[in-house]
Amino acid sequence: MSESAMTESSMVSLGPLLERLLAGEFICAVSDESALRHLEDDETRERIDVYLRPLNRRLATSADGSVHFLAWRQLDERAREQLSRQLNDTVASLLPLLEWLQLVQEALGRDGPAAPGDVLKPADFSSRCEDNQGLRERLERLATDPFFGSQSDQLDAQLKQVFKRLKEHGYLIQPHIERQYFVVTGKIDYLIELVRFIRDEENLPVDEEAPAEQESLL
Repeated sequence: MSESAMTESSMVSLGPLLERLLAGEFICAVSDESALRHLEDDETRERIDVYLRPLNRRLATSADGSVHFLAWRQLDERAREQLSRQLNDTVASLLPLLEWLQLVQEALGRDGPAAPGDVLKPADFSSRCEDNQGLRERLERLATDPFFGSQSDQLDAQLKQVFKRLKEHGYLIQPHIERQYFVVTGKIDYLIELVRFIRDEENLPVDEEAPAEQESLL
């Protein structure tokens, strides 16, 4: 088999992974350990880079290399327009996501925010909120935020909606659909890095609007 044919064959095998990346997925050890191993291979990364170059995209990673995603190669007008839309959407979700991180930390008695690989169970939140009126009220406010969009006044339904939305946005995965536990993905690290970048580089009013407890997460 010729070298060009081998290269084409290898790219075909990477097709599903490329499609996921181009669709905006974040790849980490929690979401897909096998795919992460592919992306950590220098030769594979080079092949992907060659494929993405005409699309003005590149493979990017978080600061600690734990999560991989696509970024723009050059910020032309089209890229800036799309980034602007993404930033607007992200800023709108930052405060409820930061509140969720803080709620996880307080409700479960953790020393720090949720991290990739952490297992979260809605039942744990339910039992703690039932015993703590302050946590119950905060969860209700969080669940009815437009980002989460719960229409229910029942605790279990509100928790179900919060976890559903976090799963839809890639911050959690549910390994077994019939079992009510979720695992935090590497996208949470990307979120925290993004908030720090916005705060430090873009001078957006994240700190001014967020409670002091949320700022401590950063």
